[in-house]
Amino acid sequence: MYDVGYFKLPDAVGIKTNEEWISIPRISRTIPFGYEVSPDNPDILLPIIEELEALDLAKKYLTEYSYRDVARWLSDKTKRNISHAGLRKRVKIERSRSSKAKAYKNWLTQYEKALHHLEKIEGKYTGAKESTDPNAEKRREQDRETYI
Repeated sequence: MYDVGYFKLPDAVGIKTNEEWISIPRISRTIPFGYEVSPDNPDILLPIIEELEALDLAKKYLTEYSYRDVARWLSDKTKRNISHAGLRKRVKIERSRSSKAKAYKNWLTQYEKALHHLEKIEGKYTGAKESTDPNAEKRREQDRETYI
């Protein structure tokens, strides 16, 4: 058990071993927790698997413990300092990105449904004619690919 003041956090159990982490581009001066600068290219950040796995576990601990306690545990566990404010900022940004991705996926689904419904209606209305434009179907497919 790890001692963080008067709380005891459990040892890391069930950490993923076959998770694949990817390198990311460096976009600022600050190196994010869980990454290090590549020795070959200073514009690429390489993942530090132990830190990223500990960070995933720390996010689960946040449901029961404070940011200060979890940040202290994470710093002790990984031997790399992270403040409670830094941990909170990292978690907040990841949640924001996750919710944005869900929103975009939802919009894509709604767009596809609306497009399908539109095509169905266009074919049924009175006086509907077959398109004489030979490129109409090609443009329609390109539009679909653009939004998918």
